[in-house]
Amino acid sequence: MHKSAITIIALLFSSLTLTAQEDMDKYVSALMEKMTVEEKIGQLNLMPGTSFTTGEPKDNPLLQMAAEGKLGAVLNMSGEKNLKILQDAATRQSRLGIPVMVGMDVIHGYETVFPIPLAMSCSWDMEAIEQSTRIAAKEATADGICWTFSPMVDIALDARWGRIAEGSGEDPFLGSCIAQAMVRGYQGNFSKQNLMACVKHYALYGAAEAGRDYNTVDMSRIRMFNQFMPPYKAAAEAGAGSFMTSFNIVEYVPATTNRWLLDDVLRKEWGWNGFVVTDYGSIDEVAAHGLGNLTKASVMALKAGTDMDMCSGGFIKTLSQSLSDGSISMEDIDTACRRVLEAKYKLGLFKDPYRFLDAKRRATDIYTPEHRRFARQMATKTFVLLKNEGNILPLKPQGRIALIGPMADNGANMVGTWAPMAKRSRVATLKETMKQRLKDNAQVDYAQGCNFTSDPVLQADGGAWIAAPWKNADTLMAEAISVAERADVIVCAMGEESEMSGESHCRASLEMFDAQQHLIEQLLKLGKPIVLLNFAGRPTVMTWEQSHIPAIMNVWFPGSEASDAICDVLFGEAVPSGKLTVSMPQATGQEPLYYNQLPTGRPMGENAQRFCLYKSNYLDVRNDPLYPFGYGLSYTTFAYSDITLEGRTATIRVSNTGDYDADEIVQLYIHDVEASISRPVKELKGFRRIHLAKGESTEVSFTITDDMLKFYNQQLDYVLEPGDFEIMIGPDSNLKNLKKTILSITDDTNQ
Repeated sequence: MHKSAITIIALLFSSLTLTAQEDMDKYVSALMEKMTVEEKIGQLNLMPGTSFTTGEPKDNPLLQMAAEGKLGAVLNMSGEKNLKILQDAATRQSRLGIPVMVGMDVIHGYETVFPIPLAMSCSWDMEAIEQSTRIAAKEATADGICWTFSPMVDIALDARWGRIAEGSGEDPFLGSCIAQAMVRGYQGNFSKQNLMACVKHYALYGAAEAGRDYNTVDMSRIRMFNQFMPPYKAAAEAGAGSFMTSFNIVEYVPATTNRWLLDDVLRKEWGWNGFVVTDYGSIDEVAAHGLGNLTKASVMALKAGTDMDMCSGGFIKTLSQSLSDGSISMEDIDTACRRVLEAKYKLGLFKDPYRFLDAKRRATDIYTPEHRRFARQMATKTFVLLKNEGNILPLKPQGRIALIGPMADNGANMVGTWAPMAKRSRVATLKETMKQRLKDNAQVDYAQGCNFTSDPVLQADGGAWIAAPWKNADTLMAEAISVAERADVIVCAMGEESEMSGESHCRASLEMFDAQQHLIEQLLKLGKPIVLLNFAGRPTVMTWEQSHIPAIMNVWFPGSEASDAICDVLFGEAVPSGKLTVSMPQATGQEPLYYNQLPTGRPMGENAQRFCLYKSNYLDVRNDPLYPFGYGLSYTTFAYSDITLEGRTATIRVSNTGDYDADEIVQLYIHDVEASISRPVKELKGFRRIHLAKGESTEVSFTITDDMLKFYNQQLDYVLEPGDFEIMIGPDSNLKNLKKTILSITDDTNQ
């Protein structure tokens, strides 16, 4: 019984190949025949990792679990030494030698950190997004990681929600494209340089009421399937290996215990066959929803289709007893165990439990010059130029530049949230990079100018260990004014701290923090041109800034190569091309705000002035966003011709009419004019990122497929209803910027 466990695994594996489904089935079945109930339940147990020291006692809880076959996976643990000790315990000391799977929050890069996911979505560049996840996978697997808790594909309509930073914005079509690109990049062909993706948070997490994390979600199934579900389905179709349940309820049942969600929709309707893991401790949280204690919650979760328990200990502590008393069946346990073992098979862990533990790769594949160059290039594509009055940008590398703001000398903060492996101390600050780049051409003078906020408690809560040092406000202001008075132009690096967005970092007010606005007010009195670099993990309210500051660029949180990328665009070595994937509100009270809204019986009309009696509007602010979905300026200008429609192909001519070679993102929107249910005023259904030299023109064509016209009707059937469809093409979602034509679909043309 206790002969070498690795020998048993090798014998089972010797006659099998990794490429055929039937071989995997045979292998897993043969292994499961040898497993006890306790060992099967052990595979469903995911625990947080730890570090092991020299002379580690044999009774270390994690090692003991591994040695007893009661540990399926660990999370947030890295490094060859630690993981080898753990894998040795699992494969050499346990009875059957089943390897442990190692997961981590590799969200937007590993040590080479890319812009936050919301920022990357603003590139609208699927090839670049896929490559960023491919690089992240290469680096993470070089450090022992084989499973990432990404991509987050939740549609987020409310900017108050902190985790909007981790997703791809408000649109289901674009979100679906990005979800598939990220899955492809992470998983590839499951080589030694690929991770298994984990799609999260299934489902509807981004619709939390009041934009407050972990809060209630309630919506109709029609809305679910038309607006929120497409990115999850797209990721499933791309072959994502795992899904993670969300913390929220879906139709009054926690997602983790929701059989309709996990079994009926994900597995039966969509035909997906991976494994489902909970979010951190969510089985234990079922009691707080009022559905029962840990034992009952574990039974409900397993029977609903949850396969792995992240850190609640519910499965490992209670399932044996629940099996004995008949609350669950052996088939329930076997089904979940099989799915987990199949994931390990796909990753190649049975063939070689140590395939991701290669010290040579750790030295050569992480934070390489090639990866950093790509991260820098990627970041330049994500910046969104919101305003450029008088063509202040790009700046000329000459004269005297005042660099002011709490983000100006704060490299660690530019990395962004959810970057656990970032070496923040080696991230160059904007001050350092700008001084180095301009040392022979211009004088750069720096002042912090202000704290992030006038509330030290809020600053500490938001930024914690990476906050800018708290200093006397009057002293900071005086230093900034002194520096600005001598300058030809003022560059303000301001906005949020990186940890003011992300999990559990929601905001009730989205306006610029008081200390920063007060500083800008004083700087404006000097009459100097001002450029605002706005750092943010969400759409923020910039109504005051739009009215007062001549040039504004949203730089989000650009990652480990932030400062070089910012300087590239600031001084014209790269041209901004990012377009918003979220609507930016005029006031926080507009949230949730999104472009693809349903019509109302008393419409105000897009771009209409406020207020009109007995119309759907506000007394104090217009309905439309300050900056609409798809919006973003360039250093050049583009002109769009009228649309030519031939059959189902819509063609438009786009011309670069300015002075810079640049990229443009051409966007296709469709409106179903008359249908059996109310349909959105417009929906993104296609886009092209194109490059045009100055003076160059090109034709961009979109073929209108059936899928672009279909929707889920009241019976949740996916249908194309004949009728007229308004086809709109332009640079953003604002109606005044879109060229329009009508496509008529009859029963004959739909055959």
